[in-house]
Order: sequence, then C-alpha cells, then structure tokens
Amino acid sequence: MCESGSRVTWEGCSVLLDINDGDRLVFARLSPSAKLKIGNKNCSLQPLIGRPFGTAFQVDGPYLSPAQGCLSICDLVNGNNAEELRDVQVSVKSRHKVEDNYPEEERDVQANVDSRDNRELVDNNTAQRLTGEDIEAMRRQGAGGNEIIEALIANSVTFEKKTSFSQEKYRLKKQKKYAPKVLMRRPVARSICEAYFKKYPSKIGFLRVDTLSLLLSMGNVSSNSDILVVDMIGGLLTGAVAERLGGTGFVCNSYSGQAPYSMDIVRIFNLSDEICKRIVRSPISDLLSQKELPEQTLQHDDACNVESRSTDQMSASTSMEDNSHSLENGISDLGAENTEPAKVRKAPKAGERAHKEIIDLWKENGFSSLIIAAPELDTWALVRDLLPLLANSAPFAIYHQYLQPLATCMHNLQLEKMAIGLQITEPWLREYQVLPSRTHPCMQMSSFGGYILSGTKICST
Repeated sequence: MCESGSRVTWEGCSVLLDINDGDRLVFARLSPSAKLKIGNKNCSLQPLIGRPFGTAFQVDGPYLSPAQGCLSICDLVNGNNAEELRDVQVSVKSRHKVEDNYPEEERDVQANVDSRDNRELVDNNTAQRLTGEDIEAMRRQGAGGNEIIEALIANSVTFEKKTSFSQEKYRLKKQKKYAPKVLMRRPVARSICEAYFKKYPSKIGFLRVDTLSLLLSMGNVSSNSDILVVDMIGGLLTGAVAERLGGTGFVCNSYSGQAPYSMDIVRIFNLSDEICKRIVRSPISDLLSQKELPEQTLQHDDACNVESRSTDQMSASTSMEDNSHSLENGISDLGAENTEPAKVRKAPKAGERAHKEIIDLWKENGFSSLIIAAPELDTWALVRDLLPLLANSAPFAIYHQYLQPLATCMHNLQLEKMAIGLQITEPWLREYQVLPSRTHPCMQMSSFGGYILSGTKICST
C-alpha cells in the first residue's frame, strides 16, 4: 500500500519524526528493522507502522509506545477512543463547575499561589536529594521515565516554592531527558520546508515556508496545469508543485547543461505512482530546439539513453554524499540505518525524461506558468530563454535570496516589453508563542525570507 492521501503509515513510507517539540527533526523511512537513536537508546521504528499520522510516542526502554493521554488527530476525526474523549470532556466540565462554585476565600488563596516568584531560590545544586546512583537503581528495577520524573519532583526541595510557570519548565526539562516524546508528522510541503529551513537552510536556498506558499500562489499552480520549473533547491519546489497538482497536469523540471539538478527531497513526499508519472525532466536546450526530423529523433533518443544512465550514476553518488552530510545536521533518511536487510517497497521514481510528443505539445501551446528557484544561475539570462515558452498571459514567479538579481531582471523585462504587472515582493513572517498568560513574539525567529519577482507574460509581436 502506498497512498499519498492515506491517514495511516505503511511499510516503506517516509515520516517526519519531531523529537521533543522540535529539538530534533529526523526524516525516516519505516521498515521493521529500521532503528533510530534517541538519547542513548536505539529504538525500533517497527511500532510506527500502521499508526495514524500525528500520533505521539514516548520512549519506553528500547521501544516507542503511544504516549498516554495524547490522542492523534485521526482518532478524533474517526471517533476512535470515544470513551477517553468523553472522560476528558466530563473532567473539563466538572473542573469548570467546581471553579464556578469556589468561595471568595479559596479564590484569594489561589491568586496568592499564582503570585509567587523565584527571588528566594538559590541555584547551588543542593535542592535535589535524589542522586544519579538512585536514578540508575530505579532504572535497573524497571522504573519508567514518568516514574523517574515524579521521583525527581518529590525529592526537590524548591519545586513547591517555584511559580507555576517554573514548575512547568522544570517538568518539561526532565521529560525531555528521561522520557523523550516523538511526534510522527506527515511529510508534506510545509513540514518538509520547515524542517530543512530549521536545520539545513542552505540546501533549500533559504526558502521559508511562507515564501514557498506565496511562490506557488503567484505561479497560479492549479489542477490540469503544465508548470515549467527550474528547481535548484533539492527538489522541494518540484515536490510542492506536484503535491498541489494532485496527479493532474505536468511538472516539467528543466535544467541547463547535461546533468539534471538533484531531486532527492521529492522522494520524501510519499507521492503516489500517478503523481510521480506527472513529474518529468527536460533540458532547456530540448525545449528551445526546433522540431526534429525522424532520423534526428532516433539519434537523439540514443543520446538521451546514454545521458540518463550517466545521470543516474551521478545522482546516486550525490544522494549518498547528501545523506552523509544531512546526518550531521539532524535531517536524515534512515533507510541506511537498518540493522538487517529488509525488503521494503521503494518509493516510486519521479523525474523521467519527457517524451518528444509532450515536448512538441508544449512548444505548440506553451506552458501554463513558470516558477524559478535557481540561486546559482543568472536570473535574467534564464528568464530571457524560458519566458517565450509560456503561453500568452501566463504568470511567472521567480525566487531569489537577494534583491539585486531580481531588480536587474525586472528592469530588463520592462525594457524588452516582455511582461506586465511586474512586482518584487518581500515576504514577512512573525512567529508567536501562544501560551496562557505568556503570548508574545518568539525570542528567536527568521527576519528574512528572500524576494519574489512576479508578472504576466505578454505577446512580443
């Protein structure tokens, strides 16, 4: 089973594992023998197979077990664990009812408790009566992470003197150390972009998630569209466009030269076979060339076959290098970490060579839109060659990390009268922490999201 819209994981699918609320992000391919090292434990990923996306797990020895009290989104939608959900609702209602019946004296006591502060606390490492040897003894006796956390709280001299916020921080700190939690997320365009932007932003050209969504919107990516893409950010843009098309239309990933650009990130999307068939590759020279004679077509096909074999070898070596590099940055594909060889269905291959009939059709009718994310190429030279391939009144959107290449391109487009409605947009995003009595902008956030040049192609004659 390999369905991009499935709510439940299957053997061979990719998942994004969010460990301890974003402290570590790992891409993994599920198989019975796959293992992931969390802290000092090698945990098997076999319990994750057949579970709904969005399920939270907790490290319990060498195993990952569903965290108690954490209902996944799919459980709520499908009505699973109805008794647990009713118990939660009843407890919330009863708590509100009790709070409404509080006398004024008890409310004043509660207000005084909340007004505590930490000014009397001294950090001298003497507040904890439980030693490391005691904790190890508890582990040898089979105590779980939650039991150790409760023991640490009970043996802390200053825990009751702390504010409720400090107590929550203390509990969270100990939970991350003794009972790490793993959230199994679905790898979609947003989650993949956020993970790479947080851990390895240079691989995706420092493309932020709000910039990616704006790029797709300005490129008018909709069903039954034929999108021309120049993707030099690891395949993130190609995968996002294909995901939005949903198996309709085509995504033509074009490239200059003989070797295509890397598309390793596309394999993480869990795209179905039908969607992968809609992702094709073609060099820019083939798109710009005139229609060929039959004998020239045979020679060209032979050359394409030789080129495809060589590029497959190059992409394989590049993929190994990227994976070894990404392991150091917390983002990895754990298919290589299996202790035992497992027969897992491989992800469907995307990016086959575009057929000549499809290329001729695009030359005749033009592409629906153009989206470019190629920080390493000359933007104006690229747009000058590719813009004539679009149909009249087709939109285009170009992303770049810096402003000057887009400003130069915009000026030349105005002089050549090749497009109208030209504008350069700088996305702006502010991330907020939303917690009771502590809602404020995050202390550390991205202040820069690159620039997007957008416009509409017009007839030059």
